[in-house]
Amino acid sequence: MTDYRPARRRALLTALGLSASLLLGGCASTGGAALSATTVAPYRQTLALQGSIGINYLRDGKRESLTGTFQWQQTPAATDVTLVSPTGQTVAVLHVTPAQASLQQSGQPLRTAADLDSLTTQTLGWSLPVAGLRDWLQGYATDAQGQRFSASPAHNTVVTRDGWKVEYMTWQDEQATVPQPKRIELTRLGAGEVEELAIRIAIRPSVEE
Repeated sequence: MTDYRPARRRALLTALGLSASLLLGGCASTGGAALSATTVAPYRQTLALQGSIGINYLRDGKRESLTGTFQWQQTPAATDVTLVSPTGQTVAVLHVTPAQASLQQSGQPLRTAADLDSLTTQTLGWSLPVAGLRDWLQGYATDAQGQRFSASPAHNTVVTRDGWKVEYMTWQDEQATVPQPKRIELTRLGAGEVEELAIRIAIRPSVEE
């Protein structure tokens, strides 16, 4: 039986664009001011936001990278993610619930699985941690000891229980009364079928639903 997964992954890489320059902003300077220890806003089950995403991974000794933009919608019952190429083409649409995950790629049949990790690993070759991102995009995580982590500009790095290192590199406003994450870097070793995986996310201000 023919395995079309490599061709699908190559098509996705081509659509998103093999770009050396990520669509992410640089680090903002704090000008020597003390970083705020004020933590992020209370967690929201319903959230809509968008931004830029860059993915870099090592697979079979070969390093691959891709960039694009994303749209994120979450409710208590589900998460929807749309990945868009630099040219504006919708490349993949993900729908995730506690019971099932689905992935629709441009020109491909709808694929489903019991969880998103196995689905994205099978089709893309790397795992998109949507369950974790429900927390991380808002500045929250569960650390390696199982404790709840709340980020602030002064306390901006955590290693999660499932092995991701989450770093909050910049904020929408580091001196704001309630800080909001702007740029997040995620790294993981031995992620699925790849030896290394790094995801960089730049968030535009969230939209209240």
